[in-house]
Amino acid sequence: MLRRDLVKLGAGLSLLGAGKVARAAAPPAAQTTPFDNNTVRLIAQKLSKSAYKAPPQSLPSAIDNLSFDQFRGIAFKEDRALWHGDNLAFDVEFFPRGFLYRPRILMNEVVDGASTPIPYDPDMFTYPDPMLRVTDDLGFSGLRLRNAINTPNVMEECAVFLGASYFRAVAKGQNYGLSARGFADGTGDPKGEEFALFREFWLEKPKPGVDSVVIHALMDSPSVVGAFRFTIRPGATTVFDVQTTFYPRTDISQGGIAALTGMFYFDSNNRNHVDDWRPAAHDSEALQMWTGTGAQLYRPLNNPVDLQFSAFQDASPHGFGLMQRRRAFHDFEDLALNYEKRPSLWIEPIGDWGEGAVDLVEIPTPNEVNDNIVSFWRPKQPMQEGHEYAYTYRMYWGWDTPWPTDLARIGATRVGAVTDHADGRMFVIDFTGKPFENLPPNAAFHLLPQSSAGTIKNVVVEPNPNIKGWRTTFEFYPGNAKLAELQCQLANEQGPISEKWMYRWTP
Repeated sequence: MLRRDLVKLGAGLSLLGAGKVARAAAPPAAQTTPFDNNTVRLIAQKLSKSAYKAPPQSLPSAIDNLSFDQFRGIAFKEDRALWHGDNLAFDVEFFPRGFLYRPRILMNEVVDGASTPIPYDPDMFTYPDPMLRVTDDLGFSGLRLRNAINTPNVMEECAVFLGASYFRAVAKGQNYGLSARGFADGTGDPKGEEFALFREFWLEKPKPGVDSVVIHALMDSPSVVGAFRFTIRPGATTVFDVQTTFYPRTDISQGGIAALTGMFYFDSNNRNHVDDWRPAAHDSEALQMWTGTGAQLYRPLNNPVDLQFSAFQDASPHGFGLMQRRRAFHDFEDLALNYEKRPSLWIEPIGDWGEGAVDLVEIPTPNEVNDNIVSFWRPKQPMQEGHEYAYTYRMYWGWDTPWPTDLARIGATRVGAVTDHADGRMFVIDFTGKPFENLPPNAAFHLLPQSSAGTIKNVVVEPNPNIKGWRTTFEFYPGNAKLAELQCQLANEQGPISEKWMYRWTP
C-alpha cells in the first residue's frame, strides 16, 4: 500500500498508529434526544468517571480482511449523502467499516436542538464485488464533509474525519497532506503511544445560505475523554474554530494539545541518505512559531538517523504550525502527489494557554509512506486525573500563515559538505521578503549566527537577485560534538530584520 493511495482516499490516519488505536464500545442506538452546546461535554465528563471499555472489533467474515483496494472500492452513493438535495452549502458522506478502520463510529444529525442517530444502510454504498455487501447493521467508520470549495454547484470533499482522532482538510485548489489529531499522548515514547478515538459525532444541519457547519465529536481513550466542537468554514483558507474540553482518567505528563502530524522524507537540506530522482518529498518543510514574546521562529524539518525530540519553551504563544512554503511544481517534480499543493496548517490559540512548550518529534523513515513528524502544545503542568481542561484554538488550513510579516523570511535551507574539509558542513540560507523591497544601492546586511557546540566560520552575506532576496553561507565544524543547536538572523545596522532560523545538527 502506497501513501499516495491513502492521500487519494482522504484517510486521515498515520500508518505509524494504524495498529494501536484505542477504541471504545458503541452504545445502543437511541431515539431523538435534546442537544445543545453542553451535551457532548456532559457526556465526556460522565464517561471519564468510569473505566475505559474496549469494544469487540469483529466484522462479518466477508469483510473481515479487506485489502486497501477493496476498502477504497466500496463507494458511498452521492445521492445518499446527508443533506443531499436540501440546497445547503454542505453535505456529508460516510465511510464503511473494514481494512484499518474497524470500530463502529456513531453518527447523529442535530436539527433545531434535537439529535437523531443516522441509520446505516448497506445500499448507501456501491461494491466492487457483490460478496462484500453484507446485510448486517455495520455502521460507519468515519465521515467526509463536502462543499463547493473549488467550483460553484460542484460538491467536493473538503474535510475528513477517519481513523483514531485524526482529521484533515484542504483549502481551495489544494490536495490532502498533513493531518491533525484530537490529542497526542506519549508520542515517540519507547513505552508506546496511545491513540485516542473519535467514537461519536453530532452533525448540526446548517441553515440555507450559511457558509459554515458545526460538527461535535466525543473522543475516548484509556487515559482521557474529550469533547470537541468544530466550526468549519471552507474557502481560500479553510478555517476550523475548535473548542475542546478534556477529562483525564489518569495523570498525563506527555499530553499534546492541537497535535499536527505529517511526513518529511527529504529536501535539499537532508538527502545524504536518500537516492531519489525528485528534488524533495514532504507534506511540510518547517515548524514555524510566533512566541508569546513576539519572536518569529523557523525550524526546518529533518528526517533524522535517530529519533529526535525538540521542545520550544513558551508562555501564551501567538501560534505555531507545520508549514509548506514551496509552491512551485519544480520544487518537487511529482505529477502524482503534488506536494506543492499540500496545506500548511497554522494553530492560533484563543485565550491564554499559560506556560508550556511547542514539542517537535522527528522520527526516522526510509520512505514517504509513514507520517514521521508530530508537533503539538504540551502544557508545563501535567494533566491530572479527575480535572477539567479547556482549550480553544483556530486552525488555518491554507497556503501560508494567516498574518503578514515585515520580517525577512527563510526562502530555503541547503546543507552539504565543505570542499576539502571532510569534518565541515556548509549551510546556505536564502532570505526573501519585505526588507529587500526598494533597497538603496549601498544596502548592507550581516548575519548573527550562534551554535551550542562546534565552530562557525567563513560567514558570507550577499545579494541573491534570482529570488529578489539575500543569501548567507557559513561553514560549521562540530568537532567532537554529537549534537548542536544552530540559529541565525539576518540584520542591518539597526538590528535583526528576519525571522530566526533554527536547526538541529546531528552526525
